[in-house]
Amino acid sequence: MKLSTRVRYGIRAVLELAEHYGNGPLQTRLIAKNQDISVKYLEQLMATLKSAGIVRGLRGSRGGYVLARAPNQIRLSDVFVAFEGTVATVECVENQDYCDRFADCMARQVWLEVQEAIMNVLESKTLQDLINQAQEKKSSDYQI
Repeated sequence: MKLSTRVRYGIRAVLELAEHYGNGPLQTRLIAKNQDISVKYLEQLMATLKSAGIVRGLRGSRGGYVLARAPNQIRLSDVFVAFEGTVATVECVENQDYCDRFADCMARQVWLEVQEAIMNVLESKTLQDLINQAQEKKSSDYQI
Protein backbone atom coordinates (compact mmCIF):
# COMPACT_ATOMS: atom_id res chain seq x y z
CA MET A 1 0.00 0.00 0.00
CA LYS A 2 1.31 3.41 -0.95
CA LEU A 3 0.13 6.61 0.68
CA SER A 4 -1.21 9.21 -1.71
CA THR A 5 0.50 12.52 -2.26
CA ARG A 6 -2.55 14.16 -0.71
CA VAL A 7 -2.01 12.32 2.58
CA ARG A 8 1.77 12.85 2.64
CA TYR A 9 1.59 16.55 1.78
CA GLY A 10 -1.44 17.07 4.02
CA ILE A 11 0.42 15.66 6.99
CA ARG A 12 3.45 17.84 6.21
CA ALA A 13 1.20 20.92 6.08
CA VAL A 14 -0.54 20.22 9.38
CA LEU A 15 2.79 19.43 11.03
CA GLU A 16 4.02 22.86 9.95
CA LEU A 17 0.93 24.38 11.54
CA ALA A 18 1.46 22.25 14.65
CA GLU A 19 5.04 23.51 15.04
CA HIS A 20 3.71 27.08 15.01
CA TYR A 21 0.62 26.37 17.14
CA GLY A 22 -0.29 29.34 19.32
CA ASN A 23 1.77 31.80 17.27
CA GLY A 24 -0.96 32.95 14.90
CA PRO A 25 -1.90 31.88 11.39
CA LEU A 26 0.49 30.79 8.66
CA GLN A 27 -0.13 31.84 5.08
CA THR A 28 -0.37 29.16 2.42
CA ARG A 29 2.51 30.62 0.43
CA LEU A 30 4.84 30.26 3.45
CA ILE A 31 3.73 26.69 4.15
CA ALA A 32 4.04 25.87 0.44
CA LYS A 33 7.56 27.28 0.32
CA ASN A 34 8.71 25.54 3.50
CA GLN A 35 7.22 22.19 2.50
CA ASP A 36 8.03 22.40 -1.22
CA ILE A 37 4.37 22.08 -2.27
CA SER A 38 2.76 24.19 -4.98
CA VAL A 39 0.49 26.91 -3.58
CA LYS A 40 -2.39 25.80 -5.79
CA TYR A 41 -2.15 22.19 -4.60
CA LEU A 42 -1.76 23.26 -0.98
CA GLU A 43 -4.91 25.37 -1.23
CA GLN A 44 -6.82 22.26 -2.32
CA LEU A 45 -5.38 20.30 0.60
CA MET A 46 -6.25 23.05 3.06
CA ALA A 47 -9.85 23.15 1.79
CA THR A 48 -10.14 19.43 2.54
CA LEU A 49 -8.55 19.85 5.97
CA LYS A 50 -10.86 22.76 6.71
CA SER A 51 -13.94 20.73 5.72
CA ALA A 52 -12.74 17.96 8.03
CA GLY A 53 -12.43 20.40 10.95
CA ILE A 54 -8.67 19.97 11.25
CA VAL A 55 -7.70 23.53 10.30
CA ARG A 56 -9.41 26.92 10.36
CA GLY A 57 -8.89 29.67 7.84
CA LEU A 58 -8.50 33.25 9.00
CA ARG A 59 -9.09 36.10 6.56
CA GLY A 60 -7.31 39.40 6.25
CA SER A 61 -3.83 40.69 5.59
CA ARG A 62 -2.48 38.69 8.51
CA GLY A 63 -4.71 35.73 7.77
CA GLY A 64 -3.84 32.19 6.94
CA TYR A 65 -4.44 28.85 8.57
CA VAL A 66 -4.26 27.54 12.12
CA LEU A 67 -5.03 24.17 13.61
CA ALA A 68 -8.63 23.86 14.77
CA ARG A 69 -7.49 21.89 17.83
CA ALA A 70 -4.27 21.54 19.79
CA PRO A 71 -1.59 19.31 18.19
CA ASN A 72 -2.05 16.72 20.94
CA GLN A 73 -5.72 16.40 19.94
CA ILE A 74 -5.20 15.71 16.23
CA ARG A 75 -4.31 12.16 15.31
CA LEU A 76 -2.66 11.11 12.07
CA SER A 77 -5.75 9.00 11.46
CA ASP A 78 -7.82 12.24 11.38
CA VAL A 79 -5.70 13.57 8.52
CA PHE A 80 -5.59 10.22 6.71
CA VAL A 81 -9.38 9.78 6.87
CA ALA A 82 -9.94 13.36 5.69
CA PHE A 83 -8.13 12.58 2.46
CA GLU A 84 -8.64 8.86 1.91
CA GLY A 85 -11.54 7.69 4.03
CA THR A 86 -10.94 4.42 5.83
CA VAL A 87 -7.93 2.23 5.19
CA ALA A 88 -8.87 -0.56 2.80
CA THR A 89 -6.22 -3.16 2.10
CA VAL A 90 -8.52 -5.15 -0.19
CA GLU A 91 -12.11 -4.61 -1.26
CA CYS A 92 -13.49 -7.75 0.42
CA VAL A 93 -12.54 -6.49 3.89
CA GLU A 94 -15.02 -3.62 3.53
CA ASN A 95 -17.60 -5.29 1.27
CA GLN A 96 -18.32 -8.98 1.66
CA ASP A 97 -20.41 -8.95 -1.53
CA TYR A 98 -17.30 -8.08 -3.53
CA CYS A 99 -16.00 -11.65 -3.58
CA ASP A 100 -17.77 -15.00 -3.69
CA ARG A 101 -14.99 -16.48 -1.51
CA PHE A 102 -15.70 -14.12 1.38
CA ALA A 103 -16.76 -16.81 3.85
CA ASP A 104 -14.00 -19.30 2.95
CA CYS A 105 -11.07 -17.03 2.11
CA MET A 106 -7.97 -17.97 4.09
CA ALA A 107 -6.16 -14.73 3.20
CA ARG A 108 -8.97 -12.32 4.15
CA GLN A 109 -8.14 -12.49 7.85
CA VAL A 110 -4.56 -11.43 7.12
CA TRP A 111 -5.75 -8.43 5.08
CA LEU A 112 -8.09 -7.49 7.90
CA GLU A 113 -5.23 -7.66 10.42
CA VAL A 114 -3.01 -5.54 8.15
CA GLN A 115 -5.78 -2.95 7.83
CA GLU A 116 -6.31 -2.86 11.60
CA ALA A 117 -2.57 -2.56 12.25
CA ILE A 118 -2.29 0.43 9.92
CA MET A 119 -5.23 2.19 11.57
CA ASN A 120 -3.90 1.41 15.04
CA VAL A 121 -0.59 3.11 14.20
CA LEU A 122 -2.33 6.14 12.68
CA GLU A 123 -4.67 6.41 15.67
CA SER A 124 -1.84 6.05 18.19
CA LYS A 125 0.13 9.07 16.92
CA THR A 126 -0.81 12.72 17.35
CA LEU A 127 0.80 15.70 15.66
CA GLN A 128 2.38 16.52 19.03
CA ASP A 129 3.93 13.04 19.18
CA LEU A 130 5.68 13.65 15.85
CA ILE A 131 6.89 17.09 16.94
CA ASN A 132 8.24 15.61 20.18
CA GLN A 133 10.03 12.81 18.27
CA ALA A 134 11.63 15.33 15.93
CA GLN A 135 12.78 17.50 18.85
CA GLU A 136 14.23 14.48 20.66
CA LYS A 137 16.10 13.46 17.52
CA LYS A 138 17.50 16.98 17.09
CA SER A 139 18.67 17.12 20.70
CA SER A 140 20.29 13.68 20.48
CA ASP A 141 22.02 14.69 17.22
CA TYR A 142 23.53 17.71 18.96
CA GLN A 143 24.92 15.57 21.79
CA ILE A 144 27.27 13.69 19.50
